[in-house]
Amino acid sequence: MPAPLVLGLSERRRAFAIVFTVLLSSGAGNTALQSVLPAIGRSLHIPDILVGSIFSLSALLWALATPLWAKTSDRHGRKPLIVLGTVGFAVSMLGMGLVVLAGLDGLLTPILVFVGMLLTRAIFGFFGSASSPASQAHVADHTKPAERTNAMAVMASAGGLGTILGPAVAPLFVLPLVGLAGPMFAFSLFGVVLLAMIVRGLPGASLGGLGRSRITAPKPEGPPLRWRDPRVAPFIVFGFVLASAQVMGGQILGFLVIDKLHIAPIRAQPYIAAAMMAGAVASLSAQWGVIRFFRMSPRLLLRWGAGLAALGSLMMGLAPNFTMVIAAFALTSLGFSLARPGFTAGASLAVESDEQGAVAGAISSITGASSIFGPTFGLALYGLGHALPFYLNAAVLIALVIYAGRHQVLRRAGERT
Repeated sequence: MPAPLVLGLSERRRAFAIVFTVLLSSGAGNTALQSVLPAIGRSLHIPDILVGSIFSLSALLWALATPLWAKTSDRHGRKPLIVLGTVGFAVSMLGMGLVVLAGLDGLLTPILVFVGMLLTRAIFGFFGSASSPASQAHVADHTKPAERTNAMAVMASAGGLGTILGPAVAPLFVLPLVGLAGPMFAFSLFGVVLLAMIVRGLPGASLGGLGRSRITAPKPEGPPLRWRDPRVAPFIVFGFVLASAQVMGGQILGFLVIDKLHIAPIRAQPYIAAAMMAGAVASLSAQWGVIRFFRMSPRLLLRWGAGLAALGSLMMGLAPNFTMVIAAFALTSLGFSLARPGFTAGASLAVESDEQGAVAGAISSITGASSIFGPTFGLALYGLGHALPFYLNAAVLIALVIYAGRHQVLRRAGERT
């Protein structure tokens, strides 16, 4: 079996910087969209539960397509899939912006706006999902096992940084002519710029040359990795439950802020952005500070991350005002950002080098699968009582702490290093 070709130091740094930017732009675009959706829904009189379900079809397609893209990246290289994912991101954002603008101008009824957003978001779910497993596999291809946890934490911090930039810049693009559709047009344009950067700067064959890329992992030998493989199944279970709790709380945050402040949805946009940025700063402090300073192993990240997220969720349910919502969401985000590189790096370290694409696909599909029912179910609970979804999250996350402490595979996570 041929060994993967090695990039030079400068080439490796440039490639990592580009991959980091890809993940950052995806995180920024998605959280910018998440921050404006409550205001869009309330402005167009779309029921909250339907706003939450806009991500459902996209999430289902993400979960189904990600393993396919992971296998394709093993055969044809990481770069073509990163290009495809970026194209999907840009096209989806452009389509959603056009649909929202038509709704705000009265050209489409609220139900047609909902359907249009559902379908244009689905473009990102299917095609945009290609870049995530390819990016993760690229990092695994070019890091030693001892470096893997820190490398995965750095790449996870790209999404964390994106969650700061997305809500921060979204209000700047709510302009007179385009209104709440402005942020989507802006991120679509950024996707086009990023695409040019990938094509010119990332080593490997582009979509037109599907030969073996210079950043491709060796072709796997033996039976393919399956999700029920005992080496990775516990990480997938942990990651799915954790991600479900995270997307449920994140989707409800905007509605919670509007309801705590009792103001018009469009006036609440800066406050929603502030709450999301507080969570993002906490995420970055975990990924760039806590993990590196304390040299936390995957098994410790799983336990501490789920535990802190449980405490933060309980605080969100009890929060009496906007200030406490911000503090609780920051603590929750800190916990999730510790736990995510825990199960990502743990799963990567549990398999061999020729299985990195497959495990990256399995882990990346968790993101999509967790969003199929989580936001809709969470908003249904929110309609019954604003604290109920947060109490549920706290109970589920406490169960994850117990699971991480008792399961043999999770108790030994990262020992390979």
